[in-house]
Amino acid sequence: MRGYEASLDRAGLALGAGGLVGGAFATVLVGIGSGLALVQLIVGFVIGVLITMMAAVAIGGPVWLLCHAFGWRGPGVAVAVGALAGFALFLGGQTYGFGLFDIPALESQTLLFRWLSAAATSLVLALLSALIGWTMWRVAYRRVG
Repeated sequence: MRGYEASLDRAGLALGAGGLVGGAFATVLVGIGSGLALVQLIVGFVIGVLITMMAAVAIGGPVWLLCHAFGWRGPGVAVAVGALAGFALFLGGQTYGFGLFDIPALESQTLLFRWLSAAATSLVLALLSALIGWTMWRVAYRRVG
């Protein structure tokens, strides 16, 4: 039976590769927002790399460990885990923790639009998260069998 396997060194390289994708995206956003100021671009890149790596470990890591344990190690699973984790993270961040935290009084009148906007924005960011998941999978796994 054919499958995929990873090693600890490739997992570390995969984390770095995913961080680089997130850092590149952050750099593009900083460039759009503040122009091509070199210091801001470098700071945006470094912060983007670090935050992407922390999110991959804290959010995607436990889900991926479960998938790995069940033998679900293919690229489609990596893309799905990345997309779902990214979507949930960004949706929760924009909707006051999925409505668990108090919202300002003015927000209650526009709650539906807040959720629709958050879902649309989160879908875009889920695509980036899927790319990060695929990149990390591509670096970490090799076919066996």
